[in-house]
Amino acid sequence: MADLLKDMFNRESLLEIALSIQKVHNPFLVEQFLDTVMDETWPNLELKARSRKITLGLSEYLPTNFSEALSILEQALVGFSIAFFFPDFVEVYGQDEENWDLSINALARNTVYWSSEFAVRTFIINDEKRMMARMYEWSKDENEHLRRLASEGCRPQLPWGQSLPKYKNDPTPILPILEQLKTDSSLYVRKSVANNLNDISKTNPDLVVEIAKAWYGVNKDTNWIVKHGCRTLLKKGNHEVLVLLGYDDVTSIEASNFTLKTAVVSIGENITFTFTIMAKEKMKVRLEYGIDYVKANGQRNRKIFQISSSVFNRNEKRNYSRNHSFADLSTRKHYPGTHSVELIVNGVKQGSLDFELV
Repeated sequence: MADLLKDMFNRESLLEIALSIQKVHNPFLVEQFLDTVMDETWPNLELKARSRKITLGLSEYLPTNFSEALSILEQALVGFSIAFFFPDFVEVYGQDEENWDLSINALARNTVYWSSEFAVRTFIINDEKRMMARMYEWSKDENEHLRRLASEGCRPQLPWGQSLPKYKNDPTPILPILEQLKTDSSLYVRKSVANNLNDISKTNPDLVVEIAKAWYGVNKDTNWIVKHGCRTLLKKGNHEVLVLLGYDDVTSIEASNFTLKTAVVSIGENITFTFTIMAKEKMKVRLEYGIDYVKANGQRNRKIFQISSSVFNRNEKRNYSRNHSFADLSTRKHYPGTHSVELIVNGVKQGSLDFELV
C-alpha cells in the first residue's frame, strides 16, 4: 500500500525540523515539542489536522512575540519541503492588525515553497477588501507562484480549504483577478483560473456561461481555461456551453450496439460496456457515461465520467469498449442493488442499461 501523505510527518522528520529550529533559537525544547505534538491523539489525525497540531505545538516553545517566532521559522525551515505548516502558523497567529503586513508578506515570500492558498482564506474572511486588493496586486506579479496564489486562494470551494460562503453566493470580487490572469503564460496559473471558474459554476452557472462566451476565442490558452473551467457545466449537459465549444450537432450522430458484457457484477470487480458511434458529417464528438450508484439509504446518486472528445470525419465509425471499476475507495463506498449506466453523446442521453451490483 502506498504511504499516506499524513505519514510524512513522523518523529524522524519532525525531529530534523525541531533540531533545525533549535540551531536558530537555542532555547527551543526539542523533545518536549515532539512529545506535545505526537501525543495520544496523533495516530488518528489526518494531514491537515497534523499540520495544525504542529502549529499549536510550535506556539508553546517559540517566543510569544509573533515577529520573532516568524523570523525563527523562516530561517530554520529553509530546505524543508514538508514544512507546509508554516502558512498555517501565520494564519493562526498572524491575524492581528499589528502583524497584518508582516503576515501577508511572509505568505507571499514563502508560497514558492509552501503554497499559502489555505492560509489566505482566513485573511479574506476577516478583511475582505484589503486582502483581495493585495491578491489583485499578486495577480500582476512576475512570479507565477504569486499569480497562482491570487486565483487559488479565493476559489469559493477550494478542496481541503476553508469555504468562502460569500463568494459562493456572489463571486463578483473574484472576477478582476480572473480577468487579469485569463491569458497568463503559465499553465500552473491557468489551471488555477480554470478551477476557480469551475467552482463558481457550481453556484453561479449563468455567470460562468457569460464569462465563457466573452473569453472563448481570445487565444488558445484562454480557450483551454474555458473548456476546463466549464467541465461541470459540460457534465450537466449545459446547452449553451456545448454549443459554444462546438458540440451542438446531435442529429448527425448515430449511437448503436450499446451493450453490457454482463448484467451482474460483484463489488470489487469491473463492468464492461461497448458501443458504436458513427458521424454522418465531420464534427466534434464528446462521449460520456453516467453511473447511477445505489447509496446506503437505497436512493441513487449519478456520477458522470468523460470517455473522449475528438473530431470525427464524415461517415466515420468507431467502436468503443469501456471498463468501470466498482472497487471501494476512500472517496466512494459501493452498495449492492440495481445500478444503471447511461451513454451520453454531446450532452444528449443515448440509452440506459441496468445491472446488478452484488
